[in-house]
Amino acid sequence: MEKFVEVSEAEIRIDFALGSKCRATVYLKSLIATSPIAFKVQTSSPHKFLVNPPSGLISPLSSTTFQVILKPQSQLPSTFPRSPSDRFLIRTILAPQVLEPNHSEFVNSWFSSIGHRSTTYDIKLKVVFVGPFLLRHAVSNGDSESVRNIIKRQPSVFSEFSTRETESLLRVAKQLDNSKEIVNILVEGGLKVDACSESNVDVKWVSKGWTALHIAVANDRREEIERLLRVNRQQGYLDSRDKEGRTPLHLAASKGLLESAKVLIGAGAQVDGRSKDGRTALFRAAANGDCEMVKMLVEMGADPTITELRLGRSALDIARAKGHEVVVKILERGEAVLHAARRGDFQLLEALLEKGASTNFRDQYGLTALHVAAIKGNKDAVMILAEFRADLECQEAEGHTPLHMAVEGGCAQTVEVLLNRGANVNVRNKKGDTPLSIARFLGYEDITQLLVDEGAVLSLIPSNSSSPLS
Repeated sequence: MEKFVEVSEAEIRIDFALGSKCRATVYLKSLIATSPIAFKVQTSSPHKFLVNPPSGLISPLSSTTFQVILKPQSQLPSTFPRSPSDRFLIRTILAPQVLEPNHSEFVNSWFSSIGHRSTTYDIKLKVVFVGPFLLRHAVSNGDSESVRNIIKRQPSVFSEFSTRETESLLRVAKQLDNSKEIVNILVEGGLKVDACSESNVDVKWVSKGWTALHIAVANDRREEIERLLRVNRQQGYLDSRDKEGRTPLHLAASKGLLESAKVLIGAGAQVDGRSKDGRTALFRAAANGDCEMVKMLVEMGADPTITELRLGRSALDIARAKGHEVVVKILERGEAVLHAARRGDFQLLEALLEKGASTNFRDQYGLTALHVAAIKGNKDAVMILAEFRADLECQEAEGHTPLHMAVEGGCAQTVEVLLNRGANVNVRNKKGDTPLSIARFLGYEDITQLLVDEGAVLSLIPSNSSSPLS
């Protein structure tokens, strides 16, 4: 069924600390332009969590937030980062216009009254526990899997560590039986070993074949990156590979280091370089849901259709699989397709579509690229979009199809292209107007004859048809 809202993340990340209230904010965005959306949040663990507000209303195409509050806990989570027993359910439904925003109690009682009589769209969110407290605990226990997963879910966790705390964490890690593995995970995760004068960490054996540039990028040392690139101008150095085939750009993309990534690309790094598993920098950023990194890489020409080796998934596939809706929209590049179709930039339009860009993006009026190309009389753009299987019968907010638009635009050749591709000649908009009724009203005799020759039925013209498209 139709999706009513999108959430910022597929998981609720709680920065855990013993004996304290811990909070996480969830962002909801309405995808519906015609009606407010009512939402209600439920949890599998009401004895542990509070939700504020537990229900509410989202105006059309607007956003709102709710806060998840973990009550003070006297013990560590039984498992972390993932918590299999703690889950949240967001129920959403089209709301009547009479409901007023922010009246949570009224919305909650109305939600309860409808029971299961109406269709709702439900979103399930998992809970993960992260933060410096749990990271220190995992390191002290030599729990490499938890250390790795906390850093993966919270790449910024080290930003809260002082130099002294960093040194202490590394000293603890070096005393473990699996010290090499733990230290390696910490350094790759972004722990700034250069600040640890007392730890004497030898990063050469930690680096898994990293060059000095890999290490500088992993620790986001931009001045060091720029110095190394000035000294080593060979392309081979810029795109040097570690034992897993990762370049410095792969590391920057994986860790969300946007500025470091820009420096590397500006110096000429290969945007679509693949590691041994076939993954590109864009694939890694898309898997992390890193919108800013994905947007930058796409603008720099990264190809979202390149697939990894094992499962054959592209950056777009992995973003869809992980529910990163904003990233999906960026990778689909529907807005760029719309602008190219409107401008009649056929070369750009074709290049975008060949790289997997979507033809289904709609603007605030429900117009697709095919609508705007048709009304502008951009026949070649219409042909290109049709070749890439754009929906010929898609309707904008008032029910107009691309054929309605082509008739309004007055270009007989564009009308002919759509008819030859199989567009419904007798389609009606919401007011009952057909392409023929519009053509006759506007006095387009050639288009009128063309439509009649293709089977347009005169009897379908409504008696009250007196105006063309808005």
